[in-house]
Amino acid sequence: MRIGVPTEIKPDEYRVAITPAGVRELTARGHDLVIQAGAGVGSAISDAQFQAQGATIVPDARAVFERARLILKVKEPQPAEVGLLREDHTLFTYLHLAAEPALARALCASGATCVAYETVEDADGRLPLLAPMSEVAGKLATQAGAFMLEKPMGGRGILLGGVPGVAAATALVIGGGVVGMNAAFIAIGMQADVFVFDRSIDRLRELEVAFGGRASTVHSSTLAIEEMLPSADLVIGAVLVHGARAPRIIVRRQLALMKRHAVLVDVSIDQGGCFETSRPTTHSDPTFEVDGITHYCVTNMPGAVPITSTYALTNATLPYVIELAGGVEGAIARSPALALGVNVRRGQIVHPAVRDALEATSRADGALRR
Repeated sequence: MRIGVPTEIKPDEYRVAITPAGVRELTARGHDLVIQAGAGVGSAISDAQFQAQGATIVPDARAVFERARLILKVKEPQPAEVGLLREDHTLFTYLHLAAEPALARALCASGATCVAYETVEDADGRLPLLAPMSEVAGKLATQAGAFMLEKPMGGRGILLGGVPGVAAATALVIGGGVVGMNAAFIAIGMQADVFVFDRSIDRLRELEVAFGGRASTVHSSTLAIEEMLPSADLVIGAVLVHGARAPRIIVRRQLALMKRHAVLVDVSIDQGGCFETSRPTTHSDPTFEVDGITHYCVTNMPGAVPITSTYALTNATLPYVIELAGGVEGAIARSPALALGVNVRRGQIVHPAVRDALEATSRADGALRR
């Protein structure tokens, strides 16, 4: 199969969807790789490195889409890329369609088969292609939050770990999954006073062991979160419902409970955000303020560390790319994991959770118009 990799064009996105090692594995199996010139530069991978492993370099995205049938990307296609999709294309990338009804409609209209990294699910219910970027995003969330707490950045002016004689900052991590666990590990390492919230008692038990008693675990409820907000300096939102829009865990009126210039980091922003006051931001303009509270809501956080992120992501995606390259229909039929990854097919939204979320958004929009 001919496989295409365009340059990512989302603002401040520096990752690429393949590495030279991936090219080597695919060409050794008889597949052709067509890569846009400069696609790997942001991840410190040159065109020559791709060519050395058998890839063909083409000048622009149009040439990639015209020549390839399987399109590999990192982030959701931008409008210019959606216009290049055809019915015979299979797109393999992060999509997060639950929060993007316009993109969902456009992908349906293209006729392409669209497989989302974030809904590929293994036999144990894990998300193997979301996990590596969740690990990166979780660690970055604490780093970013600590930076945004500095006074010149608009924060409270508090050091996350404190110093002898001065108390550490209080960090709340809401959601104990991969993002939350990694965010907590970094906050613990920076010597913050850390509280991790989750609704699963079994997961809280696992986290107690993982943290070795260095963080407090809390059964998550509206009241439990509300009671902790007045003491919070940093709140990291890390909640996920597979394929669905993120639930709102902090609403605007609750911001009044918080210290002025405390920081909210919404790692769930790709799925619509878990704070009512969140809206997408970029690395170039990462924050905004609502009611005296700083919000950090960058939609592609791992794009800030593209060397780490590109290799971590492609290590995970390559086995699935190899399956798809052997024949998309057969791969989807054979692999339950890939079948769950299919979001759009034959002009329809086929993933149940994504479809339900989009229908709920449509009903809400209709109610507002009335």
